[in-house]
Amino acid sequence: MENSIDIDRQKIDEIIERYKGSPESLLMIMQDISDVYNYLPKEAISILTEKMSIRESLIYSVATFYKTISLEPRGKFIVSVCTGTACHVRGAEKIVDALQEDLGIKEGQTTDDSLFTLEAVRCIGCCASGPVITVNKEIHGGLDRYSAVKVVDGYRGHAS
Repeated sequence: MENSIDIDRQKIDEIIERYKGSPESLLMIMQDISDVYNYLPKEAISILTEKMSIRESLIYSVATFYKTISLEPRGKFIVSVCTGTACHVRGAEKIVDALQEDLGIKEGQTTDDSLFTLEAVRCIGCCASGPVITVNKEIHGGLDRYSAVKVVDGYRGHAS
């Protein structure tokens, strides 16, 4: 269920213009819009179809193919747990379990207060530091169940 939000049309126009409205840049444009809203709002899709002369079906197919693009509102903090091989063998699944319990959500869901979204990702690229989580773009490595929950608690404290 998508909440209606205020879309800054000028901001979206600026993002499109940054890539000169090139259809080849659709994914990058969608990612930049997602960086602003933490998902790709339906209203933004309408602007993309209008400004770029791209079929809505193409936008939806790109959005559903790439995990970095969400069509559903996501939390202020995106908590990504690396479940790649190096992190997996060091206990990534236990971290996922601990965070699910702490946040009261399952992987792929967002907390009711829209503060956190929890996701599992295949590899963050920090194998030597595993297990690793990212919160938005900040990397936290060498974690266990306790320290992963402590990291998330730190973001709770900064969630004004």
